[in-house]
Amino acid sequence: MRRLVSAALALFGVSLAPALAQQPFQRSECLAMANAAPRVMPAAFRHAAAAAEVQITYAGHSTYFIDTPAGLRIATDYSGAYQVGRLPDVVTMNRAHSTHYSLYPDKRIPHVLHGWSEDGKPAIVSERISDTFIRNVTTDIRRYYGDDAGSDMIRDGNSIFIFEAAGLCIGHLGHLHHKLDDSHFAQIGRLDIVMVPIDGTYTMSLDGISEITRRLRASVVLPMHRFATPLDDFMRRIGQQFEIDRRLERSFRMSRDALPPKPTVIILDGV
Repeated sequence: MRRLVSAALALFGVSLAPALAQQPFQRSECLAMANAAPRVMPAAFRHAAAAAEVQITYAGHSTYFIDTPAGLRIATDYSGAYQVGRLPDVVTMNRAHSTHYSLYPDKRIPHVLHGWSEDGKPAIVSERISDTFIRNVTTDIRRYYGDDAGSDMIRDGNSIFIFEAAGLCIGHLGHLHHKLDDSHFAQIGRLDIVMVPIDGTYTMSLDGISEITRRLRASVVLPMHRFATPLDDFMRRIGQQFEIDRRLERSFRMSRDALPPKPTVIILDGV
C-alpha cells in the first residue's frame, strides 16, 4: 500500500519524505480556520478555547518558552544559552547561528525538532505532542560562513514553526531572511500570536519584516532579536493599527477569549 501511495505521489512530483511517511496524517486546525468562512471555528478549537490558556515567557534573543495547559513546555530557537525554569520537553531550532541551535542539547529533552535537514530536502515537522500540534513552513536562508558567505541562499534552511495549543495558533518566524510569497502565507494559515525578528540587519530589513507582520494580522506580536533596533522604528513601520503593551514581567498568560481586540505588540522584560 505504501508503495502505491509513493508511486501516486511521484506522478504529481511530490516526494514522500521518511519523516512524514512514518507518522499518520495530522490535521492543522489553524489552516482549517484560515480557509473557513469568517467566524467559523472548528469544533476542536471551540472546545479548547473555552478556558484553556498558554503561558509565554521571553528567555532572550529568539528563545520563547511556551507552557501549555497539559504541562508541555516548548522552547523556540533553542541553544541552551537562555533557560528559564525547568528544561523544556520540546525544542525547535534553526541553524543561522549557534545562538539558534545546539548540536548537543541536554539528553533529558525528549523532543528535538530541527528546522533544516542535512539531505538537501525540506525539513518536515508535523507532530502532535501531548496537547499541542507542531508543524513547520520552510524558507531559504543566507550563507554566513566561507568564501561564498552572503552570495547565495540555502534552500529551505530555515523554518517557521507553528504551535497549535489551547485553541491558539502561535507562530515563530525563526531567522527569516526574505519576503514571504503567497504560498508561504497559505501554508502558515491563521496566527493569533507571532514572534518576529526586528533586528533589521541579521535577518531582514525592518520594512520587510513590518510588511510581513501587517499581512499576518496576528492579534499579538512578540518581538525578538531586540538587540539592534529601537522599538519605535518598528512601531512606526507597522502602523497605527497596532497598540503597544510594555510589561515589567517576562511572562504572560493568554487564552483565545482574552486576545486583544486590536493587534498589539507586547514587549516583555528579558535579555
